[in-house]
Amino acid sequence: MAERPVLVFDSGIGGLTVLREARVLMPDRRFVYVADDAAFPYGAWDEPALHRHIITLFGQLLQAHDPEVSVIACNTASTLVIDALREAYPGRLFVGTVPAIKPAAERTRSGLVSVLATPGTVKRQYTRDLIREWAAKCHVRLVGSVGLAALAEAYIRDGFVDEDMVRAEIEPCFVERDGRRTDIVVLACTHYPFLVNRMRKTAPWPVDWIDPAEAIARRALSLLGRGEPEDRLANGPDPAIFTSGKADAAIRRVVQGFGLALRD
Repeated sequence: MAERPVLVFDSGIGGLTVLREARVLMPDRRFVYVADDAAFPYGAWDEPALHRHIITLFGQLLQAHDPEVSVIACNTASTLVIDALREAYPGRLFVGTVPAIKPAAERTRSGLVSVLATPGTVKRQYTRDLIREWAAKCHVRLVGSVGLAALAEAYIRDGFVDEDMVRAEIEPCFVERDGRRTDIVVLACTHYPFLVNRMRKTAPWPVDWIDPAEAIARRALSLLGRGEPEDRLANGPDPAIFTSGKADAAIRRVVQGFGLALRD
């Protein structure tokens, strides 16, 4: 019997950063990538409506694909509905994506940490609880970027991004206080690692940019059974599903570049 796939879910193509790491750790596993691009960006939604939308959508996805584990490769969705998903679908395994505040607090030398996220993640109580639990001795600046996820999407699609716009989005992350400077920036959106080279180039000083993708993939691996390995490509490329059903030529190139095949 074929192993059940690992489902990787995001509002767009940012979750491909997690898929990339997951494939390194699980080369024989089958994956299903789901981009809820019909609802992108999630930050524009009213929270109760987004909550209902994701819960309902996952009912359909679980029935259609029967994944062994579902990776919610989206900070906004995870901080909003991860507990509700586990309650709504008992017996199903979910791995969430939350800001990497604990490792940031462990690594910082200056004590000045910034969390670069979407406005939805920044305002979530879940995020503040993480700071209180793991980074109480640090000064943590929450930076809610309105446009960075869209800039990342455009960059992945077109191969170009306005560096001045990137600079403006990340500038609030850089704090100077009593002779100390921010030395850690947590990338709390899976889209952002696609722009990290541009961030390094436009940053006012070097910092450690924390990308949680590998940690997310390792957590998913720890939950999987140890079935017999199979030829992952025996049935063709892993599928990618875009909820809009309207993936254009640029998206098709991106998907194919990640070894995926678009499915209806």
